[in-house]
Amino acid sequence: MDFKQIQELIKIINKSNIGEISVEDKDFKITIRQKEEHITQVVSSPSSQQFFAPPATATEPAHDKAKPAAEPKADNLLTIKSPMIGTFYRRASPDKPLFVEVGDEVTVGKVVCIIEAMKLFNEIESEVSGKIVKILADDASPVEYDQPLFLVEPN
Repeated sequence: MDFKQIQELIKIINKSNIGEISVEDKDFKITIRQKEEHITQVVSSPSSQQFFAPPATATEPAHDKAKPAAEPKADNLLTIKSPMIGTFYRRASPDKPLFVEVGDEVTVGKVVCIIEAMKLFNEIESEVSGKIVKILADDASPVEYDQPLFLVEPN
């Protein structure tokens, strides 16, 4: 079973109500568990190599240096959430500028971050228009599926 097949299996599990699945083959065994939107992957091999992907953990909100003058009311804010498990990046590479900062205006379709999953860098586009009021994940930190990443004050 290759990584593409494993990734497809994870997608199927995410969309279903299956709590756990185990697949065994001659040279490996994989167990995928789903619990309250947390996914754990364990892949083991009888060879000397062993693979283990621990569950992603929630991160504490980033403390931004630039704070808005008045804290907006939380009841009217929209949330941009992570569509996948992976590593959250605020810029395309270390020498590139940040995609968005607190106070920036975003429109539908604007790239707000990148999430790396299995060596694939996925650009995450905003599905809302408005002003970024808070960034909830630290750069280069693990994020979970459906984890809030940004708070946006709609236009």
